[in-house]
Amino acid sequence: MRFVIQVVSQGKVEIDGAVRGEIGKGYVVLIGVAQEDTKEIADKMVSKMLGLRIFPDENGKTNLSIRDVNGALLLISQFTLYADCRHGNRPGFTTAGKPDMAEPMYEYIISKCREEGIPVEQGEFGADMKVSLVNEGPFTIVLDSAEIVK
Repeated sequence: MRFVIQVVSQGKVEIDGAVRGEIGKGYVVLIGVAQEDTKEIADKMVSKMLGLRIFPDENGKTNLSIRDVNGALLLISQFTLYADCRHGNRPGFTTAGKPDMAEPMYEYIISKCREEGIPVEQGEFGADMKVSLVNEGPFTIVLDSAEIVK
């Protein structure tokens, strides 16, 4: 599982010209699900993401979590995070989770974040989405379950 976490002052996702989700301060998170991912991996990834202290405190030090700043999440499904570009010029996606398991996993991640009391907006799995954001810093973190889940 991969999360690309972008600290934002605003984020929005549109589908067919209509706003599907919009946040102010928080994270826009692109979520890639691999075929071998499980709910246990998702739980660890969500816990790590929500615990990150990457917002600046009163001294400008990255010391505050999303909870500390009353931030929100905009969660976007993004299978292309599992692009394999090692051979040729056309990426392969064989390690990305198939829709029948990846969509429920994406929905599970959304529900876990909501259970934690964080305001959550979302995209739509498999839709052609237009995502816009103002990345503060810019500050972007990549969480890969292969590196944090032991």
